[in-house]
Amino acid sequence: MTKFKFGSIHKNGRSVPQLPPGPAPWPIIGCMPEMLSKKPVFRWIHRLMKEMDTDIACIRLGNVHVIPVTCPEIAREFLKKHDVTFSSRPTSMATRTYSGGFLTTILSPYGDQWMKMRRVIVSEIISPARHHWLKDKRTEEADNLVKYIYNRSTSSSRTVNVRTAARQYTANVIRKLMFSKRYFGEERADGGPTIAEEEHVEAIFTILKYLYAFCISDYFPWLVGLDLDGHEKFVKEAVSTVNNYHDPIIDARIGKWRRFGNLNEESTSNDPHDLLDVLATLKDSEGKPLLTPEEIKAQVTEIMFATIDNPSNAVEWAMAEMINQPEILKTATEELDRVVGKERLVQECDIPHLNYIKACIREAFRLHPIAPFIPPHMAMSDAIVAGYFIPKGSHVLLSRLGLGRNPKVWNKPLEFRPERHFTSDCTEVQLTEPDLHFISFSTGRRGCVAPMLGTAMTVMLLARMVQGFNWMALPNVTSINLDESFEDLSLADPLIAHAEPRLPLHLYP
Repeated sequence: MTKFKFGSIHKNGRSVPQLPPGPAPWPIIGCMPEMLSKKPVFRWIHRLMKEMDTDIACIRLGNVHVIPVTCPEIAREFLKKHDVTFSSRPTSMATRTYSGGFLTTILSPYGDQWMKMRRVIVSEIISPARHHWLKDKRTEEADNLVKYIYNRSTSSSRTVNVRTAARQYTANVIRKLMFSKRYFGEERADGGPTIAEEEHVEAIFTILKYLYAFCISDYFPWLVGLDLDGHEKFVKEAVSTVNNYHDPIIDARIGKWRRFGNLNEESTSNDPHDLLDVLATLKDSEGKPLLTPEEIKAQVTEIMFATIDNPSNAVEWAMAEMINQPEILKTATEELDRVVGKERLVQECDIPHLNYIKACIREAFRLHPIAPFIPPHMAMSDAIVAGYFIPKGSHVLLSRLGLGRNPKVWNKPLEFRPERHFTSDCTEVQLTEPDLHFISFSTGRRGCVAPMLGTAMTVMLLARMVQGFNWMALPNVTSINLDESFEDLSLADPLIAHAEPRLPLHLYP
């Protein structure tokens, strides 16, 4: 039987509030034996919290207090009331490797480098003006999505691998915004990925898998290099694959801009064409390059893995749920026919009016998050949160899974019901969730800085799929299998569905 600790802590001779409840740790190693034996760790943590009937817990791993949270009120206290205290990140083998030694925004601890790169991202990469500037590139990839699905739907099998379509669409969008290209080599006539693009996306999802994966060296840093749980091998291989595709493009672009002052020797324009141009041409107060090549490369990779996963996972799950509940799919289709019609393809300007489509996406974010926890927040000093003592250095894990499926917050939390996101005072459904009843883009200093881009990508992905095609399970399948992968939160099996074009043929690119 699991033993839980609730004891008070004494500091400087006086009693302070107790730690959150949790399993009694072993001396020195804490609960490391349980972490190593009860994989996947996120499921073990959630089982513990359910056994304890608590919305906040404390699990000591080595000398680190890991604080999982499943209550919106407590989550808001961490990210709003105590935002400054919890605005750093813990360091780890994986995050050090992915960020080029902590040169980026999402993964870097609080400090001058993080503040520098955050200013760059907010002012130069995801500003409203920049978002508008890149609209045509996003639309081109939405058109290519329709083209690819159309070609699959008119093939002999008429089947579409929705996971492939969704992941390649999100990857295409960010490759186009970053590099002005969809393909690393020769393109395919049907709009689908080549082996290179498939390998690129697979490597990015491997990066995400091991990003914060409870590696033993995260809690015993002196073990880095021994690779006791095998994570280091996969991390290095994934980064090497991504760098092999990115580095030649980035090196060539930086060389041209910094040698000739513009994109090529013959060009008379000094205007950037994409986000890589923007990063390469930024200048400091003395007119020198603001970013080093190493900073640019690390930040490009981080932007890639920060934009591909959430939209593709949410839409794959939404489509699976909607195919199993045809009335939801019908309602979404009717909204698109009413708002957009059948004589043109849905565009980003339609997004404010597609409330039911956005409600379906919100429900997918709530019920089927891409990851069990958001990236951890690290306490930069001792704090009292929700009446509990949170020691300096603690890793706070807000649970996407626990918040979105909390039965104290949501009625019938395991059912996919988009209507729950309509309220009497709601005139427009938003994908953001500032009250943290579930997590789409998080909030606070470490919240996602690009909800506008995330919203555009996700809504256009689902809207184009629903507007352009009639979807149903394969002929020999009675319903889509909604089992969740044991190792992560994706569908256990990629969604393969039957698609039929439903618009006039001239609308298909």
